[in-house]
Amino acid sequence: MIYTVTFNPAVDYVIHIDSIKQGTVNRSSHEKIYFGGKGINISLILAQLGIKSVALGFTAGFTGEAIESYMENSGIETDFVHLESGFSRINIKLKSSEETEINGQGADITKNKIDEFFRKLNRLNDGDTLILAGSVPKSMPSDIYEKILEYIKPKKIRIVVDAEKNLLLPTLKYNPFLIKPNHIELSEIFNKKIESTKEIIKYAHELQNAGAVNVIVSRGGKGAVLVDEYKKAHSCRAYDGTVKNTVGAGDSMIAGFLAGYKFKDYKYALNFSVVCGCATAFSDGLASREDIYRLNHGRKSKG
Repeated sequence: MIYTVTFNPAVDYVIHIDSIKQGTVNRSSHEKIYFGGKGINISLILAQLGIKSVALGFTAGFTGEAIESYMENSGIETDFVHLESGFSRINIKLKSSEETEINGQGADITKNKIDEFFRKLNRLNDGDTLILAGSVPKSMPSDIYEKILEYIKPKKIRIVVDAEKNLLLPTLKYNPFLIKPNHIELSEIFNKKIESTKEIIKYAHELQNAGAVNVIVSRGGKGAVLVDEYKKAHSCRAYDGTVKNTVGAGDSMIAGFLAGYKFKDYKYALNFSVVCGCATAFSDGLASREDIYRLNHGRKSKG
């Protein structure tokens, strides 16, 4: 079973408006609501691909109830810790001539609720996959990723980590099966501007030397590079298309990689990872199954 962790899930309220005038009433042209958080996004894409997962993390209040309801209606099992006060965050996305975002903080997570979350990790068994993705709320310990991996260390769990430098680096000693920094994050990790494919491969090998098994470096419109567990490098170009939304594209790549890896073919897994990422980038929200397989068929037809 695949388990995803989202510490601070969100309701994204996306408002489209022709122009914004300060100090007066503004009317939207249309609005949409999305439910997200990196782990949740991964679970949602896995569900589109017919792969079951369990969503772990924390929810609170009426927004938390809405997030859980949406997940369950999408065919995803949830096992969230329910916080006693506050509400899961609401992020406001104003889309006009310029894009403005206001991200909520979310509810505070107390120590006893963190302890409850750790008890839920006891359901993981040998051979399961645990995905840690995204930032850590201020009310949680900054080393929570490391604490989680230490807790599950006695079991043979396949670990996936997608997080910024300070969260990612301490996890490498636990030999995560997959990490996915983007090219900007890779540059931040090594305090050096890294752009070329040759440089990306070099520094991906450095991350492997530190403990990572497989390293995908996403490159936005340039596609992605994978250095697999056998030290072999693979690259895959991105599709041409109209980018509508970059939120969730990286999460879609992780879901696509895990789905593609079932064939034990790293080149195929990388290709399908990029397909899923592009399909989301070309959609208003997360990609649908139809979006993904339409794009994947197009890739195959190009040879």
